Amino acid sequence: MGNRNLFRLSRFILLKIPYVFRFLARFRAPKKRLLIIKADAIGDYILFRNFIELVRNSEKFKDYQVDLLGNPLWQDIALNYDRPFINNFIFLNLNQLYAAPLQAFKLGVRLFRNNYETVLQPTYTRTLIGDGVAALTGSRNIIGFESDLEGIRPRYKAKTDKFYHQLLPLPGHIHFEFDRTKFFFESVMEQPLAIQKPSLNVVKSVKKGVLVFPGAGVFKRSWEPAKFLELVNLIIKNTSLQITLAGGPGEIKTGEGLMKELPPGRVRNLIGQTSLPDLIRLIADAGLVIGNETSAIHIAAAVDTKAVCILGGGHFGRFAPYPGKNAYGPFCLYEKMDCFKCNWQCTYKTTADQPYPCVSAISVEQVWAQVKAVL
Repeated sequence: MGNRNLFRLSRFILLKIPYVFRFLARFRAPKKRLLIIKADAIGDYILFRNFIELVRNSEKFKDYQVDLLGNPLWQDIALNYDRPFINNFIFLNLNQLYAAPLQAFKLGVRLFRNNYETVLQPTYTRTLIGDGVAALTGSRNIIGFESDLEGIRPRYKAKTDKFYHQLLPLPGHIHFEFDRTKFFFESVMEQPLAIQKPSLNVVKSVKKGVLVFPGAGVFKRSWEPAKFLELVNLIIKNTSLQITLAGGPGEIKTGEGLMKELPPGRVRNLIGQTSLPDLIRLIADAGLVIGNETSAIHIAAAVDTKAVCILGGGHFGRFAPYPGKNAYGPFCLYEKMDCFKCNWQCTYKTTADQPYPCVSAISVEQVWAQVKAVL
């Protein structure tokens, strides 16, 4: 009951206080200040971050102060790679504000005081918290997508649509997330952008070894550990390459389980032991990355490292496979099902320790065949 009441208070702040701030904003002249809100996960940031530099150097916003409200998950990437293009970073897990109305209000006051002329919300799938935070700025020019309903209930979207001064309809032929973001910024900046791919500026090196990411953030979107074990053993048996396991703290147990079954000496386990900048360096130095559809696959594309992606169907076409024109994209393996593009709202019944059927259907033989072709 306590959490429900906290949510109600937060909802009141997100849906009602913006009208107060918008009224108060009438009595001041906005500063040349731009806020970009990007609260998604690491992979989303990799597909988005190159547009920050383009905004900073654009004719429209070159004289603006540019601030970024983002997710602490990718803070180290932003600070290491994007600091030259951002005046102020605000890192905050926005979802926590649903149960923290006082924090939501304090953030709103802080943003309102910054007196932004323009607020950009380039994420296609909007949320109540993202819309509310954008509106709490009191800005007269808030721009976002018309959005789908994956992240927000229709009754809330009907209300938060009114916060926006411009809602961009997404053309039906644009599916890939990078291309959606490109369309957004081309529309906002009113100019074509030549950028074709995500990129990270890393020092080039001789790419060697195989980097394996057995996790996916969400367990049920992950290929079974037993299949990763079989695949790694095939690489050991058929090549002399150094193999490294990598991933976040959530995959530590998976890594330990794999190491117990693998022959000593050929595989090193770095799961949970690397910072994000270190992980980018590892991927940039690797000859091949193998993993589920996670941030590692997008980082590989950004540093021109070949990757084999074990892909489920929840967001099929949105984050992977990369469009055919993008030869730098990962090699994606999947078993097409009628239920693809379900937004991970799986209609099949599975136990807690089973991955989704669209992921489990991919065989070791399929992945090994693609790995051999790449190697």
